[in-house]
Amino acid sequence: MKQLLVLLSALGFITACNSGSETADAKKQGAIACPPGSKVDVATIESITGMKGVEKNGEYKITVPQNDLHMMVDGFKIIPPMGLSSWVAFTPCGDSAMVMGDLILTEIDLKWIQQEVIAQGFAITAIHNHFVRNRPTVMYMHIDRKADITTLANGVKAILNRIKEIRGVDPAAEKADSVENTLNVAQLDALLGQKGEMNKGVYKYTIGRPDVQLMEHGIPVSSFMGFNTWAAWQGTPDRAAVCGDFVMLENEVAPVIKELVIHGLEVVAVHNHMVHEEPKTFFLHYWGVGNMVQMAQGIKSALDETGKGGAVAH
Repeated sequence: MKQLLVLLSALGFITACNSGSETADAKKQGAIACPPGSKVDVATIESITGMKGVEKNGEYKITVPQNDLHMMVDGFKIIPPMGLSSWVAFTPCGDSAMVMGDLILTEIDLKWIQQEVIAQGFAITAIHNHFVRNRPTVMYMHIDRKADITTLANGVKAILNRIKEIRGVDPAAEKADSVENTLNVAQLDALLGQKGEMNKGVYKYTIGRPDVQLMEHGIPVSSFMGFNTWAAWQGTPDRAAVCGDFVMLENEVAPVIKELVIHGLEVVAVHNHMVHEEPKTFFLHYWGVGNMVQMAQGIKSALDETGKGGAVAH
């Protein structure tokens, strides 16, 4: 009898374990089924925020160039196309939506915007640098929230207005700057196997990860919502400057860093952007000054360590 009880207990334990495992698997697989073909209510967002953005595949993004910051790194001017724009993006899910965003903040802004973000019911999912030796010092703060579109739009408006209030200027209203670029972009395209876009002297690549179906809160995250690798270039062939961001799965982190470093690029930050994502992803920021060809070869070697080498995000 005693042996039977032990056996039954063991079977119960195994069943419980299997049940927990199945629950975990179900959780992993995604949880929320967002109706296909959903679109965010752009008219409501624009009416509430008073801002115009860009719509793509039913999603909507507001970008705020930080023209007021006049940032310099190692003698190079960092302008919005080099990664100096705040953004917030809305993705639909049935009768609600998710907002994800990246806010660029000065050392003075940081405390007050944290308070505003929390007051508006958003989560802060990351705070980090993108550059070193930069003047002024700025930090990047990632935020997210899932709610109805009116609640989200009102929150975004309050957060962006608070930044303008603290700075005493509207960052986007300041005069836009440009930089020198005499790089051979056709050669750069050939070296990287990608096609970029020129904007005010900055030649930028945005590279998606079609091999990874990323979910945050059970909702798909697209390249448009910030799930991408990018590289932005300026300067001359012998003294170019490049900065960018790699998105990586956990087993890609060490190989990507190694390839960048051995090719003379500087990894300046390794961090998360999200906290509820599946699969787990990591982001790194890098900076380089030097020969265009050598740095491009390093970036291509690092790209080859991720997925299938990436594909241009359309």
